[in-house]
Amino acid sequence: MFNADEMSQFLTALKFAAVKHSNQRRKNREATPYINHPIEVAEVLWKIGGVRDMVTIIGALLHDTLEDTDATPSEIKKLFGAEILALVEEVTDDKTLPKQQRKRLQIETAAYKSSRAKQIKLADKICNAYDIGHSPPKSWSLKQCEKYLDWTEQVVLGLRGINPKLELHYDTILLEARKALSLRNK
Repeated sequence: MFNADEMSQFLTALKFAAVKHSNQRRKNREATPYINHPIEVAEVLWKIGGVRDMVTIIGALLHDTLEDTDATPSEIKKLFGAEILALVEEVTDDKTLPKQQRKRLQIETAAYKSSRAKQIKLADKICNAYDIGHSPPKSWSLKQCEKYLDWTEQVVLGLRGINPKLELHYDTILLEARKALSLRNK
Protein backbone atom coordinates (compact mmCIF):
# COMPACT_ATOMS: atom_id res chain seq x y z
CA MET A 1 0.00 0.00 0.00
CA PHE A 2 2.80 2.42 0.88
CA ASN A 3 6.05 2.68 -0.98
CA ALA A 4 9.49 2.39 0.60
CA ASP A 5 9.96 6.16 0.85
CA GLU A 6 6.67 6.61 2.71
CA MET A 7 7.45 3.77 5.12
CA SER A 8 10.93 5.18 5.71
CA GLN A 9 9.46 8.60 6.45
CA PHE A 10 6.91 7.03 8.83
CA LEU A 11 9.63 5.20 10.76
CA THR A 12 11.79 8.34 10.87
CA ALA A 13 8.83 10.28 12.29
CA LEU A 14 8.17 7.58 14.88
CA LYS A 15 11.81 7.63 15.99
CA PHE A 16 11.96 11.46 15.95
CA ALA A 17 8.84 11.71 18.15
CA ALA A 18 10.14 8.99 20.49
CA VAL A 19 13.46 10.78 20.96
CA LYS A 20 11.85 14.19 21.43
CA HIS A 21 9.29 12.90 23.97
CA SER A 22 11.72 10.45 25.66
CA ASN A 23 11.83 12.23 29.01
CA GLN A 24 8.13 13.10 29.16
CA ARG A 25 5.26 11.36 30.90
CA ARG A 26 1.51 11.76 30.49
CA LYS A 27 -0.47 13.39 33.30
CA ASN A 28 -2.57 10.25 33.79
CA ARG A 29 -2.48 8.24 37.02
CA GLU A 30 0.03 5.77 35.60
CA ALA A 31 2.29 8.52 34.21
CA THR A 32 2.65 6.52 30.99
CA PRO A 33 5.45 7.44 28.57
CA TYR A 34 4.34 10.44 26.52
CA ILE A 35 5.21 8.81 23.19
CA ASN A 36 2.24 6.50 23.67
CA HIS A 37 -0.06 9.46 23.02
CA PRO A 38 1.05 10.42 19.47
CA ILE A 39 1.17 6.73 18.59
CA GLU A 40 -2.42 6.34 19.85
CA VAL A 41 -3.52 9.40 17.84
CA ALA A 42 -2.01 7.90 14.67
CA GLU A 43 -3.55 4.52 15.49
CA VAL A 44 -7.04 6.04 15.95
CA LEU A 45 -6.71 7.77 12.58
CA TRP A 46 -5.66 4.52 10.91
CA LYS A 47 -7.90 1.97 12.63
CA ILE A 48 -11.03 3.98 13.44
CA GLY A 49 -10.94 6.81 10.91
CA GLY A 50 -9.70 4.76 7.97
CA VAL A 51 -7.12 7.46 7.21
CA ARG A 52 -4.59 6.19 4.68
CA ASP A 53 -2.88 9.49 3.94
CA MET A 54 0.72 9.22 5.13
CA VAL A 55 1.08 12.99 5.58
CA THR A 56 -1.77 12.92 8.11
CA ILE A 57 -0.40 9.86 9.91
CA ILE A 58 3.07 11.40 10.17
CA GLY A 59 1.50 14.68 11.27
CA ALA A 60 -0.23 12.77 14.07
CA LEU A 61 3.06 11.27 15.24
CA LEU A 62 4.63 14.73 15.29
CA HIS A 63 1.61 16.74 16.45
CA ASP A 64 2.99 17.64 19.89
CA THR A 65 6.68 17.95 19.07
CA LEU A 66 6.75 21.71 18.40
CA GLU A 67 4.44 22.45 21.30
CA ASP A 68 5.91 20.20 23.98
CA THR A 69 9.54 19.43 23.09
CA ASP A 70 12.67 21.20 21.89
CA ALA A 71 11.91 20.27 18.26
CA THR A 72 12.22 23.16 15.85
CA PRO A 73 10.37 23.95 12.65
CA SER A 74 13.66 23.78 10.73
CA GLU A 75 14.32 20.22 12.01
CA ILE A 76 10.87 19.07 10.95
CA LYS A 77 11.14 20.77 7.57
CA LYS A 78 14.58 19.24 6.94
CA LEU A 79 13.47 15.72 7.87
CA PHE A 80 9.89 15.69 6.60
CA GLY A 81 9.40 18.60 4.20
CA ALA A 82 7.34 21.76 4.10
CA GLU A 83 3.97 20.01 3.75
CA ILE A 84 4.34 18.05 7.00
CA LEU A 85 5.82 21.06 8.79
CA ALA A 86 2.81 23.16 7.77
CA LEU A 87 0.45 20.48 9.11
CA VAL A 88 2.33 20.17 12.42
CA GLU A 89 2.32 23.96 12.80
CA GLU A 90 -1.40 24.03 12.06
CA VAL A 91 -2.18 21.69 14.98
CA THR A 92 0.30 23.36 17.37
CA ASP A 93 -0.85 25.75 20.08
CA ASP A 94 1.10 28.96 20.61
CA LYS A 95 2.68 28.33 24.02
CA THR A 96 3.48 32.04 24.42
CA LEU A 97 -0.23 32.61 25.03
CA PRO A 98 -1.93 31.93 28.37
CA LYS A 99 -3.53 28.47 28.68
CA GLN A 100 -7.12 29.75 28.71
CA GLN A 101 -6.52 31.78 25.56
CA ARG A 102 -5.00 28.73 23.82
CA LYS A 103 -8.04 26.65 24.78
CA ARG A 104 -10.42 29.36 23.54
CA LEU A 105 -8.51 29.61 20.26
CA GLN A 106 -8.81 25.85 19.70
CA ILE A 107 -12.60 26.26 19.87
CA GLU A 108 -12.65 29.34 17.65
CA THR A 109 -10.29 28.02 14.94
CA ALA A 110 -11.37 24.35 14.75
CA ALA A 111 -13.81 24.87 11.88
CA TYR A 112 -11.16 26.64 9.78
CA LYS A 113 -8.49 23.96 9.92
CA SER A 114 -7.52 21.86 6.91
CA SER A 115 -9.10 18.42 6.61
CA ARG A 116 -5.85 16.78 7.70
CA ALA A 117 -5.52 19.02 10.75
CA LYS A 118 -9.17 18.49 11.68
CA GLN A 119 -8.71 14.74 11.65
CA ILE A 120 -5.57 14.94 13.80
CA LYS A 121 -7.31 17.26 16.27
CA LEU A 122 -10.33 14.95 16.38
CA ALA A 123 -8.18 11.87 17.04
CA ASP A 124 -6.27 13.83 19.68
CA LYS A 125 -9.52 14.76 21.46
CA ILE A 126 -10.67 11.12 21.27
CA CYS A 127 -7.49 9.95 22.98
CA ASN A 128 -7.60 12.69 25.60
CA ALA A 129 -11.29 12.12 26.42
CA TYR A 130 -10.59 8.40 26.77
CA ASP A 131 -7.74 9.15 29.16
CA ILE A 132 -9.89 11.46 31.28
CA GLY A 133 -12.54 8.75 31.62
CA HIS A 134 -10.14 5.88 32.30
CA SER A 135 -7.09 7.40 33.97
CA PRO A 136 -7.48 11.09 34.83
CA PRO A 137 -4.59 13.04 36.32
CA LYS A 138 -4.23 12.31 40.03
CA SER A 139 -4.45 15.97 40.94
CA TRP A 140 -7.63 16.67 38.94
CA SER A 141 -10.97 16.95 40.66
CA LEU A 142 -14.16 15.53 39.17
CA LYS A 143 -15.15 19.08 38.20
CA GLN A 144 -11.85 19.62 36.34
CA CYS A 145 -12.38 16.37 34.43
CA GLU A 146 -15.94 17.33 33.51
CA LYS A 147 -14.83 20.81 32.39
CA TYR A 148 -12.13 19.26 30.23
CA LEU A 149 -14.65 16.95 28.54
CA ASP A 150 -16.99 19.91 27.99
CA TRP A 151 -14.13 21.79 26.35
CA THR A 152 -13.29 18.87 24.04
CA GLU A 153 -16.93 18.80 23.00
CA GLN A 154 -16.75 22.47 22.01
CA VAL A 155 -13.59 21.92 19.97
CA VAL A 156 -15.02 18.84 18.27
CA LEU A 157 -18.13 20.80 17.28
CA GLY A 158 -15.91 22.78 14.88
CA LEU A 159 -14.24 19.63 13.56
CA ARG A 160 -17.43 17.83 12.55
CA GLY A 161 -18.18 17.00 8.94
CA ILE A 162 -14.70 15.70 8.13
CA ASN A 163 -14.70 12.03 9.18
CA PRO A 164 -17.98 10.44 10.34
CA LYS A 165 -16.22 7.36 11.75
CA LEU A 166 -13.99 9.49 13.98
CA GLU A 167 -16.92 11.66 15.00
CA LEU A 168 -19.02 8.67 16.02
CA HIS A 169 -16.08 7.22 17.92
CA TYR A 170 -15.56 10.53 19.73
CA ASP A 171 -19.26 10.59 20.72
CA THR A 172 -18.98 7.04 22.08
CA ILE A 173 -15.75 7.78 23.99
CA LEU A 174 -17.19 11.01 25.41
CA LEU A 175 -20.29 9.19 26.65
CA GLU A 176 -18.17 6.42 28.19
CA ALA A 177 -15.85 8.96 29.85
CA ARG A 178 -18.77 10.86 31.37
CA LYS A 179 -20.26 7.60 32.64
CA ALA A 180 -16.94 6.47 34.12
CA LEU A 181 -16.54 9.80 35.92
CA SER A 182 -20.05 9.65 37.32
CA LEU A 183 -19.47 6.08 38.60
CA ARG A 184 -16.17 7.11 40.14
CA ASN A 185 -17.94 9.91 41.98
CA LYS A 186 -20.46 7.56 43.65
